[in-house]
Amino acid sequence: MAKTLQQINEKIGRGEAVVVTAEEMTEVVREQGASAAAEKVDVVTTGTFGPMCSSGALLNIGHTSPRINLSRAWLNGVPAYCGIAAVDLYLGATARREGNGASRTTDYGGGHVIEDLLRGREIALRAEGHGTDCYPLRHHEAVLTLAELRNATLMNPRNCYQNYNVAVNASSDSPVRTYMGTLLPEMENAAYCSAGQLSPLLNDPAYRTIGIGTRIFLGGGRGYVSFPGTQHSPEVSRSDKGVPVEGAGTLAVTGDLKTMSADFVRGVSIPGYGVSMALGLGIPIPVLDEQVAESTGVSDEDIVAPVVDYSRSYPDLSGEVLGTVSYARLRSGTIELEGREVRTVPLSSYQRAREVAEILKAWIERGDFLLSAPVEPLPGVSAG
Repeated sequence: MAKTLQQINEKIGRGEAVVVTAEEMTEVVREQGASAAAEKVDVVTTGTFGPMCSSGALLNIGHTSPRINLSRAWLNGVPAYCGIAAVDLYLGATARREGNGASRTTDYGGGHVIEDLLRGREIALRAEGHGTDCYPLRHHEAVLTLAELRNATLMNPRNCYQNYNVAVNASSDSPVRTYMGTLLPEMENAAYCSAGQLSPLLNDPAYRTIGIGTRIFLGGGRGYVSFPGTQHSPEVSRSDKGVPVEGAGTLAVTGDLKTMSADFVRGVSIPGYGVSMALGLGIPIPVLDEQVAESTGVSDEDIVAPVVDYSRSYPDLSGEVLGTVSYARLRSGTIELEGREVRTVPLSSYQRAREVAEILKAWIERGDFLLSAPVEPLPGVSAG
């Protein structure tokens, strides 16, 4: 029997909703089947935690006296974009503190500034204005905290990739330093970055319940899917179960930074590449019918990812794939490539992804988090 979102929210309000994590749902579907799971379970919570480079914070520093129209600004030495309005800044997670070399292991950047703000630390602002009659100030320095900022919004153009590459170094005799970490010669290691069976969009492969306006767990607080993410590309090869076998959908997400936690928003330094930000993100999926139950019952054995050579194919954009491998094998610690055993290295944290899903589950069970219907589906797949 099909359920409606309203019925599920009413059960949440009464404290009667049955909520399980995506990891738990995999076992429910395996043991009882999709039909029984659809009858039993009302909500499945998902989670992921890992570097999400296309992220940043929109900050309003408040007006100065006399007023300034910012043309350039730095937060703890990290440049922020000022071409928005007088005292609005956008701080990108991958912006690096000026003077940092890419080879340094102590890179500090936008993701670290955002984490420092969440930790209550003071941030040094240095700013320049071009000077006008109504905004005469040309130079401004201040010490800021998150509490003192008028507005602070996490505004991320591309998060929560629906599947992703497994990165190896198959062509270079030297280590290759990439955003997927350091890849050793002769495919001595393979890096991956996904929560697999816990990952939000892998549990809703056709975007039936996740769309524009969906309420989510974001960085330890509440947020929303604000748009399809940049590089959203749903028309890719998929398995018999509809699961993409390569990178596909992405989400643009937004939330109030002041409600978030440094436990789930972390600055990241990637040696030889630069900086990023690790983020915790979780999405509840209403189990509307048997089809949704089957999708949320996906397991790591069902999900495969493409193996790509980051020493040649990736930088050359050749599209060449060396093979595919399941997340079950990736999480086992080794995979087999070209007849040899290769050690796997996760950039994402499965344990933290599990925490995200568990916290979101607790919020819903307490009645503190109701589900929201998308106001518009994500492009490329019918709303169903």
